[in-house]
Amino acid sequence: MCDSVCFFLQKTDGDITNLSLGELDITTDEFILDEVDIHIQANLEDDLVKEALKTGVDLRQYSKQVEVELRKIEQASIKDYIKESQNIASLHNQITACDSILERMEGMLSGFQSDLSSISSEIQTLQQQSVSMNVRLKNRQAVRSHLSQLVDELVVPGAMISTILESPVTEQEFLEQLHELNSKINFAKELSFRETLACSDIQDIVDRLKVKAVSKIREFILQKIYSFRKPMTNYQIPQNTLLKYRFFYQFLLANERTVAKEIRDEYVDTMSKIYYSYFKSYSSRLLKVQYEEVADKDDLMGVEDTSRNTIFTLGQRGAILSPAELEGPILVPHTAQRGDSRYPYETLFRSQHYALLDNGCREFLFLSDFFMVIGNSAFDLFNSIMGKTLGMFLKSMSTYVSDCYDSIAIFLCIHIILRFRAITTKRTIPALDKSVSHERRQTKTLLDECFFFFVQERAADDSKEVESFQQLLLARTQEFIEEILSPPFGGMIAFVKEAEALMEKGQLDRLKNEEARITQLIRGFSSTWKQSVESMSQEVMRSFTNFKNGTSIIQGALTQLIQYYHGFHKILNQPTFRSLAVRSELINLHHLMVEVKKHKPNF
Repeated sequence: MCDSVCFFLQKTDGDITNLSLGELDITTDEFILDEVDIHIQANLEDDLVKEALKTGVDLRQYSKQVEVELRKIEQASIKDYIKESQNIASLHNQITACDSILERMEGMLSGFQSDLSSISSEIQTLQQQSVSMNVRLKNRQAVRSHLSQLVDELVVPGAMISTILESPVTEQEFLEQLHELNSKINFAKELSFRETLACSDIQDIVDRLKVKAVSKIREFILQKIYSFRKPMTNYQIPQNTLLKYRFFYQFLLANERTVAKEIRDEYVDTMSKIYYSYFKSYSSRLLKVQYEEVADKDDLMGVEDTSRNTIFTLGQRGAILSPAELEGPILVPHTAQRGDSRYPYETLFRSQHYALLDNGCREFLFLSDFFMVIGNSAFDLFNSIMGKTLGMFLKSMSTYVSDCYDSIAIFLCIHIILRFRAITTKRTIPALDKSVSHERRQTKTLLDECFFFFVQERAADDSKEVESFQQLLLARTQEFIEEILSPPFGGMIAFVKEAEALMEKGQLDRLKNEEARITQLIRGFSSTWKQSVESMSQEVMRSFTNFKNGTSIIQGALTQLIQYYHGFHKILNQPTFRSLAVRSELINLHHLMVEVKKHKPNF
């Protein structure tokens, strides 16, 4: 192609002027510039055109000159193209090759794009499958965990069966398997509530193991309780053993309440007799080492008598209140008898009550721990064991005080009780607090009464001393009245005081939702007030035998009870409570007053 072009150019080089350019010849008449008219005005504005027009240049001549120059330029351009023809041909080939390569690359990229689209779709599909598989895996794992737990709980291993049936209850392995058995029993109960059919597969085996375990535990605990009854037995040792196996009672309480109640009742009966017998014997033996010379009715503090001045001399007797003496070892009666030692009453009282305090605190802690009781339940259980012993202490103290003329001993006993009460508070053992408080209040009231009659005998009726002791005696009497009214009627008294305080503030409506409480108070009072009044009268008679003040105390207590019940009536007549149907069960106040008069004692 390049050679043909060169030959053509050489052939026409001599007569370039005769070269026919065809459509490229712009000098022919056939060449028509379609846009000439459009640009005429623009060309006239050209600086060269304006200059030519101003100088008077012949445009035709100028046009031919320009045309000649354009042809020269055109011919030069053609020669340049002919000169570079080989490069142009090479460039053309390269472009063609590149075009082919690019075309193939386009095909490859199109295929790659198609492959990517396919891969993306596959990745999306795989992702969806992965999410679905992950969800199924989690569901299966969740089901597996529940099923594994269910299967583990349902399976009763042979080791558990052999241990429960054959091993002694004191072995650690038995205790561990008992925990497992208790867990399976609870699980079986839960499944039975859900009506799970698999529960029936193990129910019979679990029930048999439970019966065997209950039987062995019952026998073990009862043997320990019976061991308390042996003479000279230190019952604290078997108690400590029982504490090691406190789960036994928990197991019985959860699975066989009748056996748990049997064990509890047996323990209460045994320990109640042990404490009563021990303290009764100990108290009687203590009295054998008391000073033989004691104050009697002929010894008066207000009379000068040099021959009997040691009776009311304090001396070293106050040392009993020192911490070292107060919490020192208790007296051993037979040891004191061998040494012919004698002690004042307050020393015996301290030893007796410190033994009670120490044993009572230990017993309360044992009951709370082993029998798993708290609050009022713990107090009731403690009182069922120690109640008889505490009653013996109160009766003994009342008997002593009624015939006692040693006011210093009584005064020291009051302070001993007061300090022992602080010890129970420090040890956080509230069970003895009520008994100690009652004994202290009773003793103090009797002491105030003794002082009052003494002063009344030795001083004028209108003297300041008599008036002062009268006020003191009245205050102590009122405290004692509130104390004896509290156990049987404390709920009603508390409600009356609370309601009266709210009435004063105009806030009685705050109790409008207390219908259940009011119903319980009304029915409780109606069913127990006669028995409670009778018991209260007997308690005052025991506490104040041979004291004229007893009559005024019981009369004051009954009068105070009537006042509280009258206040109870008054509160329930308020608009807040008028709609309560239980109001019809209230005892008529006049009828109550008539019945109460029948219980007034005559001393």
